[in-house]
Amino acid sequence: MKTILCGLLLGVAVLNWGCVRTVSGDTTAGVPFLHDKVEAQYDRPMEQVYAAAMDVIKANGTVVDEKILHGQTGGTTDIVKTIEGKVHERTVWIRVQQIDPKVTSLTVQTRTKGGGSDLDLAATLDKQIALKLVR
Repeated sequence: MKTILCGLLLGVAVLNWGCVRTVSGDTTAGVPFLHDKVEAQYDRPMEQVYAAAMDVIKANGTVVDEKILHGQTGGTTDIVKTIEGKVHERTVWIRVQQIDPKVTSLTVQTRTKGGGSDLDLAATLDKQIALKLVR
């Protein structure tokens, strides 16, 4: 009985250890404690940054899911838009959040099939979004 209980507890610990939180608020299997995000701020409205991010994902791969998250901080309602996509067999999550009317925060997170990090792809996608905003 003790062997079964110990095995069960070990199994639960291993399953929880392999979960990573995504910028869209979900969890996915992956190697924890790896740096997998690139963050930037742009002097553009949220809709422009979101449209540029969507165009970049569509140009490099496919869009899998879109979400609009609503939160409440300090008496104001925050709207966060997220995109999940597949680019070069990697899963990509992009989070776009309005900081103030002129500044928007962008976070690009990437993971490989095996749960590893692909920081180079995240940086490349962020750079492409920045270039799209300049045009």
